[in-house]
Amino acid sequence: MKQKIKDFFYELKLLLSCLSPLMLSLFILSIFAMNLLANKSLNIPFNWLALDCGIIVSWIAFLCMDIMTKHYGPKAATMISILSIIINLFACLILFIASKISGTWGAFYDFGENEIINNALDSTIGGTWYVLLGSTIAFVISAIINNVSNWGIGKLFKKKPNGLLAYISRSYLSTALGQFADNLIFALIVSHFFFGWSILQCLTCALTGMVVELLVEAIFSPIGYKICQNWQKNNVGQQYLTYISNKKRS
Repeated sequence: MKQKIKDFFYELKLLLSCLSPLMLSLFILSIFAMNLLANKSLNIPFNWLALDCGIIVSWIAFLCMDIMTKHYGPKAATMISILSIIINLFACLILFIASKISGTWGAFYDFGENEIINNALDSTIGGTWYVLLGSTIAFVISAIINNVSNWGIGKLFKKKPNGLLAYISRSYLSTALGQFADNLIFALIVSHFFFGWSILQCLTCALTGMVVELLVEAIFSPIGYKICQNWQKNNVGQQYLTYISNKKRS
């Protein structure tokens, strides 16, 4: 067991040394922003439809996972996803501490020194336990679904596994499954019990969010494909890929 733990942390350390710092930063930032923006619901003129503002940035996280899964595999992408969630929880802890420190926000003075606004900002920045719990559970499950399905769909393309059609197919389908799961789980845990959403609203939120993410995926997938091609051409992360290959043989 001790050796397995050492091997795991060595593999994680090696992966982090091979992963693009920009990719990792965007991924972590998108998760953090997604959880914070999930506190705000969008005003939509339909009773059966509901969305939160987390949808604005959630596509970035799934795009990053698609790229990491294609190049490093589902295990690596899931390891980075869980690590990013841990970092996000630490960042949320810092914001919670900041919200409990006596002081005033800039908006307190902008609106005539209104204490209600100051308290509301403290509450939003500090986070709500059920929003954080729901978003964490939803993202971990959806990340696993996205990464595993992305890799599995890619295996179906025997002739041109690195072609554009293969990348688009695995990205679109895995994003659809992952986003639907993420939106639905969060809606059922948080929105249904604490915001008063109906089951129909939870389902329509999951479906609508999935459709929006797929539309964004259609715009940015070519960029993800180019990044994967560039990484493969320049042997990015070859040390990690070699380590994994040798580990499977042994």
